[in-house]
Amino acid sequence: MSKTHQIFLESHNIKNLNFGFGQFNYHLIKAMHELHVENIDITLHAKDINKLRTEFRDGFKYKKYNSLSRYPFFRIRKKYDLWHSLNQNIKIEPYHDIPYLLTVHDVNFIEEQSSDMTHERNVKFQAKLNRSHAITYISNYAKESTHQYFKVPDVPEYVIYNGNPIKDIVLPENHLPKIITERPFLFSIGEFTERKNFHSLVKMLQFLPDFDLILSGKNETDYAKNTLANTIKTLNLESRVHITGKISDLDKQYYLKNCTAFVFPSLREGFGIPPIEAMRFGKPVFLSNNTSLPEIGGNQAFYWDYYDPEYMAEIIKNGMVEFNSNKDSLTKEYIVHAQSFDWKNAAKQYIKIYKSLLTNN
Repeated sequence: MSKTHQIFLESHNIKNLNFGFGQFNYHLIKAMHELHVENIDITLHAKDINKLRTEFRDGFKYKKYNSLSRYPFFRIRKKYDLWHSLNQNIKIEPYHDIPYLLTVHDVNFIEEQSSDMTHERNVKFQAKLNRSHAITYISNYAKESTHQYFKVPDVPEYVIYNGNPIKDIVLPENHLPKIITERPFLFSIGEFTERKNFHSLVKMLQFLPDFDLILSGKNETDYAKNTLANTIKTLNLESRVHITGKISDLDKQYYLKNCTAFVFPSLREGFGIPPIEAMRFGKPVFLSNNTSLPEIGGNQAFYWDYYDPEYMAEIIKNGMVEFNSNKDSLTKEYIVHAQSFDWKNAAKQYIKIYKSLLTNN
């Protein structure tokens, strides 16, 4: 009889479903559950294990998250056959020296926090790289930027794209969010931070008088209260910019289905799930031409090379003319592109790496 291997997923960021890390944790775990892999017992590490048990039942084992486990003396003592750290920010590490897989989403903290390689954040990340027996990246950009700033050990490396969370469209015909507009609108979603660059969209709106702008996501931030709010007020666009805050999945689907286009002028992205969610609805997508976004958007997206508001508006106008001149064909092309990002395929690739590491150690 084949041995059943014990795999630990350091997955406690699953609690943050309004953020990319939480979405990654949840959708990868859900896809793994659907695979029913034999001879592997996976333990999920989370704060709310009852919620996970309700959804996945005996498909996994469960370990309740305790914040003390971040400290060396209180590390988890059980010796698993493999430890998978699902993102590079995790402070929780195994007590034992065991096979270790690290998933890197981005190293944006170099630009956002400190480029000093002796900074605590950078030192801890280098230590995670050093203990890794294999490393996965969610984009080629994430891999390239990691190699640019850090000393990557000579271990197997893989790029595994995230899947599209919106596999099936389940929006009821009569569903309406609390905030709607009767005018044509552009839509974007994400945490309201400097990195998302939402204020550039507000400035652009001056040159697109026929459109409103709907922005969703966590907006209790200094950037939202200062840079974004001041831009809206200065340009007298209070009646045309609608800020929803965090929204439900159904609200998100409503905005994606009903927007004229999806706009995403982000300055730094390790992957960028929202653009492919928008393409799932056949919508034209306008993206920053930087970091991972050209890799994810491919030839199916329109791009801004810089953020002059009049130039950005022209890219929108020209892109919409192109889209509307061949709408049926392009809509189908966008949907096919969006569906090529599949969580089950991603899960299969991770499982293959698990088996490789288990065989070689």
